[in-house]
Amino acid sequence: MPHSTALRTVGFIGLGTMGREMALNLMKAGMAVRVFDVRREAVDELAALGAHAAQSVADAARGADAAITMLPNTPDVEAVVLGEEGLFAHPPAGRLIIDMSTIAPAAERRMHAQCAARGIEYVDAPVSGGPIGAKNATLTIMAGGTGQAYEMALPFFKAMGTTVTHVGASGAGQTVKLCNQLICGINIQAICEAFALGRASGVNLRQLREVLMGGSAASWMMDKLGPAMIDGDASAGFRIDLMLKDLRLVQEQSHTLNVPLPAASLVTNQYLDAVAHGEGRNGNQALFRVYDRMTAQTSR
Repeated sequence: MPHSTALRTVGFIGLGTMGREMALNLMKAGMAVRVFDVRREAVDELAALGAHAAQSVADAARGADAAITMLPNTPDVEAVVLGEEGLFAHPPAGRLIIDMSTIAPAAERRMHAQCAARGIEYVDAPVSGGPIGAKNATLTIMAGGTGQAYEMALPFFKAMGTTVTHVGASGAGQTVKLCNQLICGINIQAICEAFALGRASGVNLRQLREVLMGGSAASWMMDKLGPAMIDGDASAGFRIDLMLKDLRLVQEQSHTLNVPLPAASLVTNQYLDAVAHGEGRNGNQALFRVYDRMTAQTSR
């Protein structure tokens, strides 16, 4: 498949915070995009901007060069790919399925094997960069699958991201993404603990963050989430409940491979605490409220 995006047609299933922006960027790249989501209002919104409003998963894939899924969890992807009216039964004309969700690597390998048996190329290609990266088409995309499938998917990836890497065979994309989420979760926890210690010691948190951003403790999380932690702003970008889902996948993988991850276990418990206190739909910075409760203080 040549790398030109001209006149390409893609079915896009899953129009959440990330998927909406990714679909829009495919449209901006000159592709015809057929969109489907269980929320009809999300489909109608994209249709008003020039997408074709599909009536089902099968309809989204009809006549398309590729079908892309961007869904919350493993069962959602399995239902869309393997369900009775799913992509396995009704593959796109180009016989390419690209899953850009974050789900279990083992599930991706199973779906890849089933698709391969029917001559359907399958790529797992989770992303990093959050809603900002999705909006600006600057996502990091880590792809697992055959070299041929990756080459077929590359024109679509280039419309949505700037760092695109073929990291290995089926499931490898998801494994790399879980490693990414492991680091992100521990980084967020480290920032929360530093802020909790600084606050208890009477240090101005805005000044503390500014100093830390100038040294070796600087990070994307400190830059983007630090101010919201300090302000007590819990508005969602990437949600607590989705990060907990990813950390559970990390734990599942580590248990399967007998790899001890003590820091991952600790931060997963912190996320469980946050969800137990109703923080699930808040942004990741709301993890600091766990420390508010432990220290009987407020994030302001």
